[in-house]
Amino acid sequence: MRDEVPRTVTAICSSLQEQIGHGLLQPGGQLPSERKLSELFATTRITLREALGQLESLGMIYREDRRGWFVSPPRVLYNPLVRSHFHAMVGDQGRLPATEVLSARLQPATADICSRLELAALSSVIQIRRARRIDGRLVLYVEHYLNPVYFPGILDYDLTRSLTELYASEYGIHYGRVRFDMVPTALHAEAATTLRTAPGSPALRITRLNRDQHERIIDCDMEYWRHDAIHVCVEVPEYGCMS
Repeated sequence: MRDEVPRTVTAICSSLQEQIGHGLLQPGGQLPSERKLSELFATTRITLREALGQLESLGMIYREDRRGWFVSPPRVLYNPLVRSHFHAMVGDQGRLPATEVLSARLQPATADICSRLELAALSSVIQIRRARRIDGRLVLYVEHYLNPVYFPGILDYDLTRSLTELYASEYGIHYGRVRFDMVPTALHAEAATTLRTAPGSPALRITRLNRDQHERIIDCDMEYWRHDAIHVCVEVPEYGCMS
């Protein structure tokens, strides 16, 4: 019995991969319920979930709480060296972007944010929390932290639009140097709830520390991407090899 479980898991994975690879299960399409899949493969729900979990870790399928399992759409390409913003990046790849503001307020800055933005102790910071979709699917939870000195009145604007464009049009501020930190992580509860998945689900966290054209640190973004939604791709011209 124990020897049959790995074989069954492998068989389920191979079958679903084949169906997805041949386009019989379309990107974004919903899989049958776990009950129906268990009956189809003549196995237990526990064994089925092990197989589905393996496919999820490969980025081939994903789960949404209370909705079920879906085939993952193609990943969006993300090049940190290209000066762009979410809506332009996604739109340029023929996909449909959307942004929802979850909250926007002036609040006390944490010690971590004070350090990142080089603020004095007990400073205030503007926090903007947003959720972003690609083709209707929730893929990104992001927290923006802005130095309020540089953006008076920004909370009165439409914050579903690109902050990059808002900075330029209303404040004459353009991005200069940007520092990127990318690490695989697990979604914390707030991000997971926003993205309709379970806390602890795999994600890619991208932290951006942004300076403006005058070399002032103006804001910090903390992005939490669903791990199957993004493909970081960088081409560096005339890069010197290290040996």
